[in-house]
Amino acid sequence: MQSKATTVQQYLTELPADRQSAIESVRAVILKNLDPDFEEGMQYGMIGYYVPHRVYPPGYHCDPKQPLPFICLASQKNYMSLYLGCVYGPEREKPFRDAWAKTGKKLDMGKSCVRFRKLDDLALDVIGEAIRRTRARAFIQYYEAVVKNAGGRSRKS
Repeated sequence: MQSKATTVQQYLTELPADRQSAIESVRAVILKNLDPDFEEGMQYGMIGYYVPHRVYPPGYHCDPKQPLPFICLASQKNYMSLYLGCVYGPEREKPFRDAWAKTGKKLDMGKSCVRFRKLDDLALDVIGEAIRRTRARAFIQYYEAVVKNAGGRSRKS
């Protein structure tokens, strides 16, 4: 469910109160742990955290006009979701899943999308640590390796 909001604040004010509170809490964890080379804004109708063109001029290979996505946070029809680029790939996903399992909370996750219905469903400390561990420059290197190995062209900044 993509929003037509053009700012993060507009996106937040359009949410029902319970979802607004949950999204704002997750947003606070993201902002607290985010490398300063990432930026926050609207991307693909969601709150996005991305590598801006000033840091990575080539942008996202699927749409070079877009900055390189890192995290997206969204209120969907039946749940809220947190798309974590920092846990994409088996070598990053397994430690995340292992840390989450130690919390005793149930994890509803696809490849890198964590779905939740309420804030209490989340292991915010695990999410914060995954974000804190991922610096923008390291994320760019990982991204370029994934694109290259997938048959796409590698990009140099």
